[in-house]
Amino acid sequence: MTATFPPAKPGGRGWRLEQAVTRTHVRVFQRTRGRLLGSFDGAPLLILNHTGAKTGQRRKSPMIYLPNGEDLVVVASIGGNPKNPAWYHNLLAHPNDVEVDVRGGRRRVHARQATDQEAEQLWPRLIEMWPAWQTYMTRTDRRFPVMILEPR
Repeated sequence: MTATFPPAKPGGRGWRLEQAVTRTHVRVFQRTRGRLLGSFDGAPLLILNHTGAKTGQRRKSPMIYLPNGEDLVVVASIGGNPKNPAWYHNLLAHPNDVEVDVRGGRRRVHARQATDQEAEQLWPRLIEMWPAWQTYMTRTDRRFPVMILEPR
């Protein structure tokens, strides 16, 4: 579904609408511990709770994830926008100040960027789970960072 439409431009009307929908999605997910709105187009969702790199404010970002043993894998795609999402920079700045809400509860995690070898091994599984990433890649020249959220 999301691969059908181009990403909204930050600050525009579509972006503001997406932000309002996202806030509502996060509230419902957290209140129901992921029983409602715990997936998107068939892929599992988590709520990433992170700290702003510049502001120090707590942020919440819903995103698709790939379970990989005890780890959770997320991709900084932002629909193929030319810049990495803010949450990616926040994780780099505060890798130990991260929690995720998944179906059933909250977990404390450590965030790290996958090595090139790890990312290469994960991409086939990531694309199989969320084919829209293939389309997103055609929208930009940047390489999507793959982040691994490890239990703490």
